Amino acid sequence: MSRTRAEPKEAQLLANPSALAAGRRHSVGRRWDGTVLAVGNTAAAECRVEHWEDVVVVAAGNVHTATNTGRSHTVGLRSDGTVLATGWNGDGQCDVAGWRGVTAVAAGWRRTLGLLANGRVLAVGRSSEGQCDVQSWREMVVLSCGDWHSVGVRSDGSALAAGNNRRGQCAVEGWRDLAAISAGYLHTVGLRADGRAVATGDRATGACEVDEWEDVVALNAGSYHTVGVTASGRVLAAGDNSYGQCEVGDWHDIVAVAAGSTHTLGLRANGTVVTAGNNADRQCEVDDWSGVQLP
Repeated sequence: MSRTRAEPKEAQLLANPSALAAGRRHSVGRRWDGTVLAVGNTAAAECRVEHWEDVVVVAAGNVHTATNTGRSHTVGLRSDGTVLATGWNGDGQCDVAGWRGVTAVAAGWRRTLGLLANGRVLAVGRSSEGQCDVQSWREMVVLSCGDWHSVGVRSDGSALAAGNNRRGQCAVEGWRDLAAISAGYLHTVGLRADGRAVATGDRATGACEVDEWEDVVALNAGSYHTVGVTASGRVLAAGDNSYGQCEVGDWHDIVAVAAGSTHTLGLRANGTVVTAGNNADRQCEVDDWSGVQLP
C-alpha cells in the first residue's frame, strides 16, 4: 500500500512498487503504455479501469478481511498530474477529479492521499480516526495508507503518522534514514537506506518480524503480513500465512511486490506477475498479464 514519488535518493533501492497494487479482493497492474489491468471482485466497480490511459502510478484501497469490508476502490495517477478513481465512494474517497500537480497517490480503506510536488499532502475520504489529518505535513516524499492510519516519509528520511494508534502502528517518530514506508492493518514497516527493515505495531501475527531482513530494496505491508524484495530479486515474507500469501520463497527476478489483505503480488523483471494466497475472487488470475512496469 506504499506509493513513492520518483526521487534519486539511494539509487539502488526500488522503493516504488507503484506498478502493482493489491486490494482486499482485487489486483491492479500498470502496463508500459500507461494502460491499466485489473482482476478480482468488481462489485463496487473497483476493476473498471479498461479505459484509463497515461497512468504512471496505481493504488488500491486494501482493508483487512471481515464481513463488512468487501468493497474497495482503485486510484491511478496520470502523467499530467491528474488523478483517476473508480470503485466504492461511500466516504468520498474517489472524489479526486479536481486534483492537479499530484506526484504520487496512496489508497487505504475509505480514503485516498495525494502527494504534491511541493511536499504537501491532499486527502479525501473517511477521517473519523484522524487518518486524513495530514494538512500540516511538509516535505513529504513517500505516502502509504493502512486501514485506519496514514504514514509518510519526509525528505530528511524521518517518518510521520496520523490516525488510529491503538496497537502502536503510528509509533514511527524515532525512525530515521528511511527510503520507503508501508502501512498495513495494525502495523507499519519502513525500509532504511541501508537495506534493513523496521516495524512497529501489532506483533501477534508476526508481520513485524523483519528485524533480520537485509539487502531489501522494496517492501509492502498487507493486512496481516509483510513482503520485501532483496537486491538479488528474491522475496522475503513475514506474518500470517493462512491463505499461503507468504509462500514466496521460490520467486526470483522480482523487482516489486504488493501485499493485499490475504494475497501477494510480485512483479518480475520481464513484466509478468506472480501471485500467492487467496484467489476466492480471482484476484490472483494474472497469468495473462504482460508488460507491467514503471514508466
